[in-house]
Amino acid sequence: MIRLDIQGAHTQLCSTLCAKCPQGPAGCCKAPPHMDWSDVGRVVAHDGRDFLLTRIAKKDLLPREGGLELRRVKRREAPTEPMERKCVFHGAGGCTIAPTMRPATCNYFLCEDTFIEGGERKGERSAVLARQAHGALRAVYERWDAALSARIAETFPEGPAWDAAFLDWLGEAFVRLEAASGTELSALPVSDENRQAVEER
Repeated sequence: MIRLDIQGAHTQLCSTLCAKCPQGPAGCCKAPPHMDWSDVGRVVAHDGRDFLLTRIAKKDLLPREGGLELRRVKRREAPTEPMERKCVFHGAGGCTIAPTMRPATCNYFLCEDTFIEGGERKGERSAVLARQAHGALRAVYERWDAALSARIAETFPEGPAWDAAFLDWLGEAFVRLEAASGTELSALPVSDENRQAVEER
């Protein structure tokens, strides 16, 4: 019911329970997270600079203090579905952008109901490991955000210009932070499924 896809900073926690979300087809995407500094840097570091510039120009991503806000739109994906206000990147099949282009929270967040239904209280291994990975990733990203916020305030005291030069700078700053956290990221809990996949490579 819960599956871990361990990929360092891009780690994903997935669950079949999300398809049955009581909030409706959009689920958590009704209230998308902000794209914090570490998210923006991570996207740039994985060849997403032009994606960000294009989406900022289209106002799908809106500059805010601490990063970018994902625009919400009101629409339905099928005549039988309700009209929902949700993330601009949510489509009929779920998220329409690659995991490397999303806020990290979109990749590693699972709600409390999912952990419970997934068997965490009963010691279900995948749920327990997912909870550990969630906590570890949240701590790492919070630390990266704090470090980047301090550096941006120092380097761009009047605020950053949302242009290619700033995004390149942020991407390089993220790469350095990610490299410095390599040991911590490599210590993320590995499920039996992930271990088998690695061994078969």
